[in-house]
Amino acid sequence: MRNIPFGRPIIMDEEKNAVLEVLSGHILTHGPKVKEFESQFSKFIGGENSLAVASCTAGLHLAYFYLGIGPGDEVIVPAQTHTATAHSVEFCGAKPVFVDSELNTGNINIDLIEDAITERTKAISVVHFLGIPVRMDLITSIAKKYNLFVVEDCALAIGSYFNNIHAGLHGDVGCFSFYPVKHMTTAEGGMFVTKHSHIAEIVSKQRAFGIDRQISERKIPGIYDIDMLGFNYRMSELQAAIGVEQLKRVETFLKKRLENFTNLANNLKAIDKIKIIQSDDNACKNSHYCLSVILQDELSERRVEIINKLKENGVGTSVYYPKPVPLMKYYSQKYGYKDGMFPNASLISDSSIALPVGPHLGTEDMAYISEVFYKIL
Repeated sequence: MRNIPFGRPIIMDEEKNAVLEVLSGHILTHGPKVKEFESQFSKFIGGENSLAVASCTAGLHLAYFYLGIGPGDEVIVPAQTHTATAHSVEFCGAKPVFVDSELNTGNINIDLIEDAITERTKAISVVHFLGIPVRMDLITSIAKKYNLFVVEDCALAIGSYFNNIHAGLHGDVGCFSFYPVKHMTTAEGGMFVTKHSHIAEIVSKQRAFGIDRQISERKIPGIYDIDMLGFNYRMSELQAAIGVEQLKRVETFLKKRLENFTNLANNLKAIDKIKIIQSDDNACKNSHYCLSVILQDELSERRVEIINKLKENGVGTSVYYPKPVPLMKYYSQKYGYKDGMFPNASLISDSSIALPVGPHLGTEDMAYISEVFYKIL
């Protein structure tokens, strides 16, 4: 029996040595590693303005805080996502208005967005579900029509492209996650990106208390002013040092994910009663975070049994996501959302199993996963 974890960070000597190098110095925050990481990340995605932050959630919160939304305002949010996508709207006192998924990709159903827009709507949030890009040309067209801000939640979309433009660079703001099992890691951390230099200038200060000048810009140490409200959402030098080294291998990681995904999908394609969540749009380049299958008919009712049997055979799995966010207790009680209101998102949540394709695994692992899956079914 193999031991196949769903996700595992790949930390090598380069990362360890980079952290030790930072620790051997005297600068743990406000230092050169964060700036280097930001610069290298901008080069990787083909953008200009990258700001390292404490987490993807912090980046999303900063996006809406910059926008100035508050009580009485609304933001369009996909129902099928991590709760952080909606929480970041709630943090500002605004209301997330949820839209159901399309079934093939799990992404927001673009055809339903305009019906959800009201005079109170200030922004559209999109999530590239499992790294599958949203049709951003259609999103930006709607946003332009209604004069709406666009926030891209790219937590699973490092290496995702639509029309050869990296995720996060289509809308006004994009936010990435470096959680341990993501495409690359900084242990914890995120990146806020924007194609608008004026947004970057303001958010750069808002992530650090609203202080008007960096340490390197202070003629007299300890002398500065506060010209806006801000948070302590910075990234440390230790995290950035890991990120710099991870970026050097991220293309290798992505290549391995594609190889594993392709192998596993080919191995499973003969099974009649499952559907693989993926895009058939040639304009979309997937980052292949995982391979999620929707169990159909009677298999759906036996999902827990199947997951447990996979675990017994050493195959780690996950679910993306356990419920549509509006049906989570906090949101359903606050806003009155009920079962049946988001049928596609509910189907994905209730009937899918996410299988691992990360770069910690190889071709033999994909063969083993599919063999075990066949036997269980």
